[in-house]
Amino acid sequence: MGGRLLDEVLAVILAGGEGSRLYPLTKDRAKPAVPFGGIYRIIDFSLNNCLNSNIRHIQVLSQYKSVSLANHLRDGWSFLHAEVGEFISMLSPQMRVSEDWYRGTADAVYQNIYSIEGYNPRYVLVLSGDHVYKMDYSRMLAFHQEKLADLTVAAIAVDRDKATSFGVLSVDEDDRITGFEEKPSNPTTIPYDPDKAYASMGVYIFDTQLMYSILAEDARADTSHDFGRDIIPALAREYRIYAFPFGRDETVADRKYWRDVGSIDTYWEANMELCGVTPAFNLYDESWPLRTYQGQYPPAKTVFAYFDQNRAGMALNSLICSGGIVSGGKVSCSVLSPQVYIHSYAEVDDSVLFNGVDVGRRARIKRAIIDKYVRIPPGERIGFDLDRDSERFCVSEGGIVVIPKGTVL
Repeated sequence: MGGRLLDEVLAVILAGGEGSRLYPLTKDRAKPAVPFGGIYRIIDFSLNNCLNSNIRHIQVLSQYKSVSLANHLRDGWSFLHAEVGEFISMLSPQMRVSEDWYRGTADAVYQNIYSIEGYNPRYVLVLSGDHVYKMDYSRMLAFHQEKLADLTVAAIAVDRDKATSFGVLSVDEDDRITGFEEKPSNPTTIPYDPDKAYASMGVYIFDTQLMYSILAEDARADTSHDFGRDIIPALAREYRIYAFPFGRDETVADRKYWRDVGSIDTYWEANMELCGVTPAFNLYDESWPLRTYQGQYPPAKTVFAYFDQNRAGMALNSLICSGGIVSGGKVSCSVLSPQVYIHSYAEVDDSVLFNGVDVGRRARIKRAIIDKYVRIPPGERIGFDLDRDSERFCVSEGGIVVIPKGTVL
């Protein structure tokens, strides 16, 4: 789809979520600012989708603990050219139409209608800033126009027994939406695929004038002010709203990949997927570049390869970022962010280590997430005795040990 039509699209990224299920990773940052895959932040994937879809009019709506997010956008995403109309703007709650903080996803957009009106877009693309996926939004826009839709919702087909964890869309044979249920115990299946249900991806394309009126009406009503719970059911009764089948016609495997990394366990699993020999989500795809902020660090390094078999610096099936040193330790199936240091005889397995983590000599770590600049003392054991770990740290339902930023061991 040509750039001229995409100039009529304004992307609005919802990035103000508290992310309580990702605590303590969200103790000091909003969920979209949580690191992922070594060098990225979660919001980078929605931003890169916009760029790779030729959408360069972007507003990011922040609220909760937004300093880390603001710094990341400043450092990594300030390259667009205002003189030709490109921008990424970060908007905090304005209190222009209400004295409340954002009361829900729909209310967040409603409170920023004044800023949206200033650009007079024909379409508004509403995105969540906390999902990991690749998506060409121009394909969804073409679908929206073909269907003469008032609202289009991106939907991914999931197994029926897993759909209970999502907002589920009911559709007819033409993918027209007839209803919505939040985490239903008995999900409605897709008419032409009785083993699957359509989960909402939190991606919406609105005809702008309709969005203005429906959000204003919702703001006056006693609702939860949520796109899924309130806006979709209200529109389904009177308007043409459709489900765009994400990935159905894609030929590239990872263009069908979508992960909600909203809990510690799903976040850890998505990071571990990156370590596979042929990962489902490809970070190395030159046709879909992934931009982020990266500090000026020296190359990653492994040392002590031949003096002592037990002191071999090695990393297998792992991501090792710039500035990292594996100095006589062993790393397996792990994600090491920039400036991580693994000392001699230490072992790190199935773990995610954020920037600057220092793992002491002979320490052993497995199935853990360790936040920035935590120093693991020599000989420490993490992930081997969950009862002991739970007395000191956070342990997820799936047994992942999380050590927060600022922890002193």
